[in-house]
Amino acid sequence: GISNARHSALPAGTHALSARFTALFALLALSVPQGIAAAPLSDDWPSFRGSPQMAGVAKGAFSARPRLLWTYEAKSPVEATAAIVGNTVYVGTAKGELLALDLAHGKLRWRFLADGGISASPCVADGRVTFGSEKGTFYAVNATNGRLVWKAQTDDKIISSATAAPGVVLVGSYDNTLYCLDAKSGKAKWKFTADAQVHCSPCVADGRVLIAGCDGQVRAIDLGTGRQRAAASVDANFSAAPACVGGVAYVGALSGEYLAVRAQDGKVLWRFAEKEEGGCYASAAVSGSAVVFASKSGRIFRVDAATGKTRWAFRAREGVESSPVIAGNTLFVGSGDGYLYALDLSSGKKVWQHRAGAEIKASPAIGRGRLVIGAMDGAVYCFGK
Repeated sequence: GISNARHSALPAGTHALSARFTALFALLALSVPQGIAAAPLSDDWPSFRGSPQMAGVAKGAFSARPRLLWTYEAKSPVEATAAIVGNTVYVGTAKGELLALDLAHGKLRWRFLADGGISASPCVADGRVTFGSEKGTFYAVNATNGRLVWKAQTDDKIISSATAAPGVVLVGSYDNTLYCLDAKSGKAKWKFTADAQVHCSPCVADGRVLIAGCDGQVRAIDLGTGRQRAAASVDANFSAAPACVGGVAYVGALSGEYLAVRAQDGKVLWRFAEKEEGGCYASAAVSGSAVVFASKSGRIFRVDAATGKTRWAFRAREGVESSPVIAGNTLFVGSGDGYLYALDLSSGKKVWQHRAGAEIKASPAIGRGRLVIGAMDGAVYCFGK
């Protein structure tokens, strides 16, 4: 990033001092991990849950009662969560288009056609957008112009949204494999083979990659080596990504069970099941003591991070597959009933809603003072002040 800094003329007599500072900055630059300079800014939403930890928490302030700013008609169902980086929205469609839209007005900047539908969310890091297709191809394209940088092939479809870590990108495939690929070349650094499909998006926290799989395992894998460090064996299948905060992974299962698992050793700290028929497809949102889950039963509910005790529950009209996002003291989540809801995080009371034209499976992306979400009728909505 230093090479892009603006330089101004120096007053006379400051050249020696300037040389010392130049040397100092060179030393400092060497101590900065690769990729940091080009990393997304703090109020961007660069990937599925906003951060590698999959916490689902917006970093900037956002209105609890936003207004609709624009709508883009993608003409194909949008199940993937958008990414917001800089002044661009990146979002995939069921017909295999990755779209780059202007954040201010929703105008199309470029489109990239993949070999199959895109239900995975794009991940933006170091000037590249990475994402997988339902044909099993994993792509990296230039974030500015949409041109292909590289692609890698897996042996089955990719539903997993990619996660970036320094120098690498991680993604799961239905070929039972978690891939760790070099971010610049796409070459495999390592592969981890699970006992069933890797549907979930990988969570990266504290040097470990956490996945919850269709094999009933919540696994913690070493980011550097690809070796398993811990696992919780649970008689349940998972599609949701674990959210890991404070060394604890929170995740819901397709059976309607919800767990807190200690990442260090795989110990299950608490576990409970919904009393009614449901099933969790959505990833949890975690902020402080609040863990918010959403269910196919239509329930959106907050539990205590330490105990798993329910604090409140809100009922949508249909099942919820959209993963909730916390912005300040407000929770945003889409629903199968076609509504985008804003709930008070403290009480669970509805403070705002917007009716889309169809079911919402995508999760909210909140960044740069905007909320972007797609619906199954192909509409992409952008909200703000």
